[in-house]
Amino acid sequence: MAISISLGQNFGVAMDAVWAHRFRSMLTILGIVIGITTVVTVSSLLTGLREGIVIFFQEMGPDNVFAYKFSGDPSSSRGPMKEMKRRPIKPEYAEQIKRFAGSIEDTCLTLYIPSLVNGQPVIAKVPGFETESISMIGETPNSIDMTPRDFRFGRYFTPEENDRVAHVAVLGNNISDALFPDGRPVGRTFMSDGAEYTVIGVLAKAKGGFFGENGMDNLMIMPFKTAVARYPQLDRFMVTAKAKKGRRKEAYDEVEAILRRIRHVPRNASDDFSLSSPDQIIQQFDQITGLIVMVSIAISALGLVVGGIGVMNIMLVSVTERTREIGVRKALGARRRDIVGQFLAEAAALTGVGGVLGIVIAIGATFLIGYLVPSLPSAVPLWAVLTGFGVSVAVGVFFGVWPAVKAARLDPVEALRYE
Repeated sequence: MAISISLGQNFGVAMDAVWAHRFRSMLTILGIVIGITTVVTVSSLLTGLREGIVIFFQEMGPDNVFAYKFSGDPSSSRGPMKEMKRRPIKPEYAEQIKRFAGSIEDTCLTLYIPSLVNGQPVIAKVPGFETESISMIGETPNSIDMTPRDFRFGRYFTPEENDRVAHVAVLGNNISDALFPDGRPVGRTFMSDGAEYTVIGVLAKAKGGFFGENGMDNLMIMPFKTAVARYPQLDRFMVTAKAKKGRRKEAYDEVEAILRRIRHVPRNASDDFSLSSPDQIIQQFDQITGLIVMVSIAISALGLVVGGIGVMNIMLVSVTERTREIGVRKALGARRRDIVGQFLAEAAALTGVGGVLGIVIAIGATFLIGYLVPSLPSAVPLWAVLTGFGVSVAVGVFFGVWPAVKAARLDPVEALRYE
């Protein structure tokens, strides 16, 4: 009568065999450990980074469309070389877009002020404190309605303050802490690029961002007309158009068509301006990170293949070492599938242990990186853990098939005679 062996018994025997040769097993699964560690760590860091970026662009307004001269970061003074000859975006475009685009609810303007003026870095200072970590912009008063922000202290500037070119400013969290460490900035003044400004508000610490850093924390916002009066030579304007609910795609197409008409772009010519929306930027980020993940998977696959070949080799050695044991089991009624199951379970247990070790190391490395570099967000996604473990076990099963089949095909009589 054939004796059936349960899956649990098979894995129990497998784990005993792995533990009995633990040093050899550890060397065998080293490639598995390295491969799984690489994939899980990279996936964790990219997942955390993506979450920060998604939050960052959601705060910019999910229904907004941004029009600027260059592609890329509008706070940068230079764009791609092929875009350097483009004409700037003009402030009057905002009103024309609002008037002619039926899908647009409102528009606002931003003027970006360079961090270097006359070759010197812009510094914000008060007696005893100063900071160079400052980005200055001018915004129209309705910007706060189109891209809502939380305030730590005070308020945003009013249309009246904008119209009278008031020297008032809203500060980012980091600038406020640098200039007014006592935590009482509202109503006090500071100097920036030779002009005095009164603080009327401080933004709450921004959420999300790139590598944990959000430029809003280092921002000084002044009224749009104040910025234009202070820097009449600048033409780094950006128009933000807010789409009506559920009409962002239509709004994007309308803004593009209106700008092409205003700027007299020939029918078959490419746009001579850049349009973007939060979801497009996130999609571009996903494409970049997708390539990074593919490269990490390719590198990890090499480690997994090397580890898998090592598992196959060690299992073939194990079959040879345990030939007599296999013969005894067959003599006692073990079927071929029982022998196959036993060795497949051992191979899967071997690589499964490697997968668990790789995951543990990856989680430790992720949290260590997060601790050493707080600006780099990190989160270990459950899917990466489950996938890592599943792949490691699958590698064991795949590379354990041939040794298991070889063991199952042994003749019991010859196996019993084996010394």
